[in-house]
Amino acid sequence: MKLTVIGTGYVGLVSGVCFADLGNNVTCVDKDKTKIEMLLQGEVPIYEPGLKELIQKNTTEGRLSFTTDISAPVQDAEIVIIAVGTPQSPSGEANLQYIEQAAREIALAMNGYKIIVTKSTVPVGTNERIKDIIGELTEHPFDVVSVPEFLREGSAIQDTFHPDRIVIGAERKEAAETIAVLHMPLTGKIIVTDIRSAEMIKYASNAFLATKISFINEIANICEKVGADVTLVAKAMGEDRRIGGSFLNAGIGYGGSCFPKDTHALIQIAGNVEYDFKLLRSVVEVNQMQRFNVVRKLLESVGSLEGKTIGIWGLAFKPNTDDVREAPSLEIIPALIGRGAKVKVYDPIAMDKFRKEYNHESLIWSSDAVEAATECDAICLLTEWEEFVKVDLQHIEQVMKQPVLVDGRNVFTQKQIEQTNFTYYSVGRPMMNRLNTNILNYMKA
Repeated sequence: MKLTVIGTGYVGLVSGVCFADLGNNVTCVDKDKTKIEMLLQGEVPIYEPGLKELIQKNTTEGRLSFTTDISAPVQDAEIVIIAVGTPQSPSGEANLQYIEQAAREIALAMNGYKIIVTKSTVPVGTNERIKDIIGELTEHPFDVVSVPEFLREGSAIQDTFHPDRIVIGAERKEAAETIAVLHMPLTGKIIVTDIRSAEMIKYASNAFLATKISFINEIANICEKVGADVTLVAKAMGEDRRIGGSFLNAGIGYGGSCFPKDTHALIQIAGNVEYDFKLLRSVVEVNQMQRFNVVRKLLESVGSLEGKTIGIWGLAFKPNTDDVREAPSLEIIPALIGRGAKVKVYDPIAMDKFRKEYNHESLIWSSDAVEAATECDAICLLTEWEEFVKVDLQHIEQVMKQPVLVDGRNVFTQKQIEQTNFTYYSVGRPMMNRLNTNILNYMKA
C-alpha cells in the first residue's frame, strides 16, 4: 500500500518506518525542516533503539522517503496517517491545533478517495471534528478511521511489530477492512469498534496503567511503615491472572509524554460531561507526591542540603529513551537546588534534552556514573539504565565524600548493598534500608 504519515515524532516516525519495513511505500511528512534534513541524511532526531538501522535499510531499498511538502504525498497515498502532537494545554485538555491544521492541509491536497487514519491520541469526538474540517474543504470522498497507538518509548519498534492488539474505529465496514489488511502482518487480534469507543480505549488504557503505578507506590509507602517488602508483595500480586505483573514496579512515579498528558486529558474529558473522576485525580496526586520521597530520604540521611553535593544518576523518564518530558528529574533536581545543594548529573543519552528543559548554575554536568558520584554527599538513582544497574558500588563508595545511596527504582539487591558501607534507601523495602553509623557523626559535624 501507499502511505503518507503526517508527523515524525515517536509515533509517526516509528509507525512509518515499520510500515515501510513490512513492504509498504511510505512518505513521512513534517514541517520541521531540521528534522527532515536529519532524516534525509540518515540521522534520527529521537533516540529509539534499532530505529536508525531500519530507517537506513528502508530508505536504501526505496520504500521510505521524507519531505516537508504535504501535497504530493497526500495525492499519491491510499492511506494518510495523522500522527502529529497533541500537547497538554494549561487546562489539562489536549491541544488539537496541529490535528486541525493537518486535517485542513490534507483536505486541500486531496485528489480522490483517501482513508484518513488518526494515530494521535485525541479526545472523544475529535475524529468527527476532523471529518467536518475535511468535508468543508473538499468534495472528494474519504473515510476517517481511528487507530490509537500503544507504543512504549524505548521498545516502540518491538511494540509495533508485536502489538497486543490493534484497535480500529470506523463508520464504514469497507474502510475498517482496508485498515485491518494493513495491520494483519502484525497480529490477528484486531478489534473493530465505533470511532468514539476507539478514542476512549486509548485514554482508558493509559489511565489504568497509571493507576497501577500509583497504586503500587502507595502500597510501597505502607510497606515502609509496616515492615513489608513491596517487591515480594508485587510479585505475588502479579501472579494473579486478574492483576498481572506489569506496571507493578514501585519507584518514583511515571513520567513521559503519555501518562501525565493522558490522565489529565481524561480528567478534563470527564469534567466536560460533568463527571468528577475522583479516582484518576488521586492517581495524579499520588504520582506527584511520590517523586519527592527522594528528597525526604535525602534529608533523613544527610540532614540539611545546604552546601551539600548530590549526584543524580538518570535524567530521562525511563531507560532506553532520551525523553525527559514530565521526568521526575525535572522536579527533584530543582527541589534539591532550592534547598541549597549543588547537583552533579549524568544520563547516558538524555543530557542534551535535559539541558534544554532546565539549566542552573548549581548544576554540574558529568561524563559518566563515576564522575557524577565523585566527592558527593549522596547519590540518587532516578532512571534504571543498565549502566547504573551494573555499576561497581564498592568503587562508587570510595569516590564519594559519604556513601549515601537513594535508589529510586529498587535496582540494587540486598547482597550488593551488604558488600558495601552505604547508607541505603529504596522504595518500599524497609528491611534493606540502613543508616551507616558514620553518617550520624557526619550529620552532626
